[in-house]
Amino acid sequence: MTRVELPLLNSCRRPAYRLSRLRRLLQGVAVSVFVLAAPAPAQTESKQPWDQLPAEQQQLLEPLRGRWDSLPPERQSRLMQGAARWQQMSPQEQALARERLQRYRSMTPEQGAALQQRRQQFEALPADQQARLRERWQRFRALPPEQRQELRQRFRSLPPQERRQRLERWRALSPEQRAERLERWRSDPDAAPRRPDTDR
Repeated sequence: MTRVELPLLNSCRRPAYRLSRLRRLLQGVAVSVFVLAAPAPAQTESKQPWDQLPAEQQQLLEPLRGRWDSLPPERQSRLMQGAARWQQMSPQEQALARERLQRYRSMTPEQGAALQQRRQQFEALPADQQARLRERWQRFRALPPEQRQELRQRFRSLPPQERRQRLERWRALSPEQRAERLERWRSDPDAAPRRPDTDR
């Protein structure tokens, strides 16, 4: 009697299948998140066969194994770039990425749509404004947790109507006016508004 080799059953004995299902799923989703953030390749690339991928990338991309060869070359390239980025991240960065992904997945459809809209608004900004916003976000993240919490609390303690008014006034400003105010507040933090009647 001849023995029939079943590739799928033999592949189940590989170490990648010993990972828990949740871990594989999280890795696949995390890689997908980084792929979405990756810039599209500038040139047309050729398909990369699964068996020619490095073992580490095969392990990360395992959820896509069955359909890998049917993916367009551009998508394969973005996935490989995302996997390479994931491998270069520290364990803390990977944990943060998983946490962000979990938050995103737990959002309601309305929250997801609002986040998408904010992302599109951000991407529509000129590059210099995007850079300023990123820089401000980094400065905020560099603050001690107590100070970040205090700033959040101060904003949340404003009555909803006052918060809306501040946001509406900010959105009504031209990019030049916003830049001028940000520069003024950056050079003199005490000049930043604390109440609606002080920021006109």
